[in-house]
Amino acid sequence: MKKIIFALFGVLSIASVANAQKKTSGAIQFETTIDPAAMMAASGVKIPEQMAARMPSSSKSNFELLFNATNASYMPVEETEDSNGAGGGGGMGRMMRGFGGAGGNREYYYTFADKKLVEVFDLSDTTYVMQSSLKLNTSAGLGFGGGMGRNNPNDTTKPKPVVPPKIEVVKTDATKQIAGLTCHEAIVKSTRSMKILDMDKDVTEETHIWYTNDLGFDFSPNPNLWTEGTVLAIEGRGTSTIAKSIEYRNVSIKDVTAPKKATPITEAEYKVKMENMMKRFRGNGNGRPGGAVVVRGFGG
Repeated sequence: MKKIIFALFGVLSIASVANAQKKTSGAIQFETTIDPAAMMAASGVKIPEQMAARMPSSSKSNFELLFNATNASYMPVEETEDSNGAGGGGGMGRMMRGFGGAGGNREYYYTFADKKLVEVFDLSDTTYVMQSSLKLNTSAGLGFGGGMGRNNPNDTTKPKPVVPPKIEVVKTDATKQIAGLTCHEAIVKSTRSMKILDMDKDVTEETHIWYTNDLGFDFSPNPNLWTEGTVLAIEGRGTSTIAKSIEYRNVSIKDVTAPKKATPITEAEYKVKMENMMKRFRGNGNGRPGGAVVVRGFGG
């Protein structure tokens, strides 16, 4: 009898170890939904009627997180489709994808041991690789329009300095199941001063972050919106990114390792390039984003 019990215990132990090993590698499918008008309105951006009429009421993008015991990668898996039935979304679609999460055509690669994160993206026909990190970015707004300067194209004065919002993180006792995993809630409150109808008011935006500690690694679909654990959902006004499914399977190290053939660029150098692009964009006066302009997600 004892031999049978020990044998059964041994089988269960082996199965438990195998199951634990299995759950250290797999793929998570994410879906980002964006309502451009709601995002811009939430940030106090006035949208001309003609522009609002051309904007889709919603836009969806799909992303995939691949992970194994040591590394992970996060990237888009197909073109954006908007509610008007257009694939890709044109210039506005490209710009809005950058605000939906990691977004756009960027690829993100993580190494868990040293908490290293790199971004790979194309800019002006060159593929760049940039060192980054998971963080809660308090230097820029969490919604559309944070740090983008003036909105009136006829205003030739210098843009006013953008005052960083006040950030407060509130961890609640709320939990919910996402892709079969228990997630905890952290609410990021961003308060900034705005002029509404010629009156100065403090406007607070809330972003809800849902994270789990069950997967054993740190990740966020938006590297600038992270508090702890593996973030499986980010919900804000006019935008959401949520994990739809998880499949535990073997993932090759090649699929979660950043490509070596890319031009290194620092965040400071990237910022200068983007500022120069925005100057040229404002200077051409046509009010239409060019295809070469790549906007980094939330607070880049």
